[in-house]
Amino acid sequence: MKYWLLKSEPNVWSIDLQKKAGIKGAPWDGVRNYQAAKNLKSMREGDLCFFYHSNIGKEIVGIVKVIKESYIDKTDKTGRFVAVTVQFKSKFSKPVTLENIKKNKDLSHLALIKQSRLSVMPVDYKSWKIINNMSRI
Repeated sequence: MKYWLLKSEPNVWSIDLQKKAGIKGAPWDGVRNYQAAKNLKSMREGDLCFFYHSNIGKEIVGIVKVIKESYIDKTDKTGRFVAVTVQFKSKFSKPVTLENIKKNKDLSHLALIKQSRLSVMPVDYKSWKIINNMSRI
């Protein structure tokens, strides 16, 4: 299993909308950056993803699970980009802010900090555990 971070503007697609999508999940589509698309193609069924609210909030608000691996993104008229389907798993009672992530030296290597515009990025297991623990403090 691998771990990822997915960014979405909450006024476009929020963790609450993801939860309402139910067990069928919802496509994670609209990604038009080649590096982010490559990351989508690397996702496997069962992988877990942090759900990050970008622009408004700038915080990790929950976890979703990949339930369908990459397929052609129906919103891309060129047919070059892919989507995955993700299902709501949990919502953090205490979101983990970007500000607090930046304060933790053990997370300074994350793409969230180094490549702030990237919308789909891998997260190593150690960082996954640290961020999960931060959501409980």
